[in-house]
Amino acid sequence: MSESRAAPLYCPYCGEEDLRPSEEGHGTWECRGCARAFTVKFVGLVRKAVSR
Repeated sequence: MSESRAAPLYCPYCGEEDLRPSEEGHGTWECRGCARAFTVKFVGLVRKAVSR
């Protein structure tokens, strides 16, 4: 498995693309457009419902 991590492309609050990793912790990002910080966390895969 690859060690590279995906980064968010835009702020979920304002849509700005000027994001920087935060020093607050792993997966935390700061938006320079609206001055908000948010966390991106992978929860897991969902099973696809099987319809018969």
